[in-house]
Amino acid sequence: MTPAASSHSEPVAPRRIASPLRAEFLNKTTVYNREVLKRAVHRPPGVPLLTVSNHHSCFDDPGLWGVLDCVTLVRGSRMRWSLAAHDICFTNALHSCFFALGKCVPVVRGAGVYQPAMDFCVERLSRGEWVHIFPEGRVNVDKEHIRFKWGVGRLIADSAQAPLVVPVWHEGMDQVLPNCEPYLLKFRKRVFLNVGEPIQIHHLLERLRKSNASEEETRKAITDRIQEELLRLRDRTHALIRRAVGAGECTDAPPIPPAAPHEARNGKERETDAEQ
Repeated sequence: MTPAASSHSEPVAPRRIASPLRAEFLNKTTVYNREVLKRAVHRPPGVPLLTVSNHHSCFDDPGLWGVLDCVTLVRGSRMRWSLAAHDICFTNALHSCFFALGKCVPVVRGAGVYQPAMDFCVERLSRGEWVHIFPEGRVNVDKEHIRFKWGVGRLIADSAQAPLVVPVWHEGMDQVLPNCEPYLLKFRKRVFLNVGEPIQIHHLLERLRKSNASEEETRKAITDRIQEELLRLRDRTHALIRRAVGAGECTDAPPIPPAAPHEARNGKERETDAEQ
């Protein structure tokens, strides 16, 4: 199944995947800055949106989007396109059809930034649509430091219009769907999701253009900036979770590493609880 072929499935994707997941798999989700994601999804027409997040479980997408309102979930034109590993999600006709209906685009890991899946997503962004990417390039089972893949840099650099870039950090998805057999969804788990403010990328793009940076230099600089901002959001998210645990507000939080001396602090996040 090619990326282009999957574009015909937009109207039915949210009803067949996102809405059933939201209705059936009940977990306690704490969302920080939900309104930032809402504003991004309901941005003015023609403005491209690129969301980036960590990747801890195969449930991350579509699990992340269960926090959206039902009206958004049932409107295929508003939902995201998401890059998915072709050797996992597109292994046979049934799987290919299922993930294509969910607006997933088969990407070949190791094939580089110039491949049909990436071309397709650049085209989607250039049309003002929403694309989601996991810059780590794979499920980070051990939650180790992974250098982000340069594909995210290409999506931003080659879009006809600089996209709105919104980072999202989450914890607990791997408790809902563990990364070990028998790979069954769990119930009544605690998930935290923190939506960061849009990453200001325009000044960096302008500086790279003025310096006549090569395509490779441009992709690397953009990717490094995205990684830096997403890791800052990680530190703020971990601080918020520790604060909730310390205040006795949460007794079932997912495991969080100890605070680092340099960890960023930010008291601006706004919290909402949602039963997912």
